[in-house]
Amino acid sequence: MSDAFVSLRDLTLSYGDTVAVPDLNLDIREGELIALLGPSGCGKTTTMRAIAGLLSPSGGRIEIDGRDVTRVAANKRGIGLVFQSYALFPHLNAFENVAFGLRLQKRPEAEIRSRTEAGMATVGLSGFEARKPAEMSGGQQQRLALARSMVMEPKVLLLDEPLSNLDARLRLEMRNELQRVQKETGVTMVFVTHDQAEALALADRIVLMKDGEIEQLGTPAELYAAPATAFAADFMGFENIFAARDGRLTSETGALPLGFEAPAPLLAWRPSGVQVGSGPHQGRVRASSFAGGHREYVLDSEIGAITADAPIEQAEIPIGGMVAFDLPHATARALSQ
Repeated sequence: MSDAFVSLRDLTLSYGDTVAVPDLNLDIREGELIALLGPSGCGKTTTMRAIAGLLSPSGGRIEIDGRDVTRVAANKRGIGLVFQSYALFPHLNAFENVAFGLRLQKRPEAEIRSRTEAGMATVGLSGFEARKPAEMSGGQQQRLALARSMVMEPKVLLLDEPLSNLDARLRLEMRNELQRVQKETGVTMVFVTHDQAEALALADRIVLMKDGEIEQLGTPAELYAAPATAFAADFMGFENIFAARDGRLTSETGALPLGFEAPAPLLAWRPSGVQVGSGPHQGRVRASSFAGGHREYVLDSEIGAITADAPIEQAEIPIGGMVAFDLPHATARALSQ
């Protein structure tokens, strides 16, 4: 028997004659924080909209907590939504924004007050009840939108790129806040993002999507360390991907001797896995940038551009300068396709 809390079975989603998601199958466990990850147009937001009831499938079914909700209205699915824009009511104060859904349900006033106050406390907004959204920071608005969804006690909470409007520091703070709230409440959460760092930091499992299909599904550690395809490897930071054949790495521009027996038809290296300053190959520095603890280089080589990181302690190589490099066996990732 399946332990799925949310189950998508042969789900097909279309916009007119265009099929955006063909025959998707996915099981999400109760209490799991799962990320739908991928580039724009891969089908992740379309899938989330279908789970929410905002898009009717052209095929397949959606089950939540053992109930077929494929044709059930959005407001009867027990779903909470946090949008990229937060969709707060500017004329209402923070308390009334959070209480809005409970008032629509005509809950008793005492229940509305207690649940709203508890929801605001959960996201660290006690004392902000009288403020309007315009009087709050971006991070506070994001937490307010989260509290508004959480007080409705949803079976599933869906978040559509809610951190994309925040600056780098706030994004990091809100990642931690989302993870804390999810673990404390135990709500099943589906997080849509194009940012692999967010997915790696937040998710219990990641669904990497391409062209409406699941390219790879696994834990953050599995996708980071062991991408299965060239698309997955590139998306997870293996920027140097080359065909391996007859003891050489090959591309449209040329070939390099590999120096070891290739275990697969494609090999990939992260920039951090490229050795700069020594090795059997030569490259010319096309670009160089300071990145805090390391320096990032783009090297022109016989097989094209090589993206490489070098320790900041290593002497800087000027643009146009020649440098030795290596693509070591130990840091190569073998790919099947």
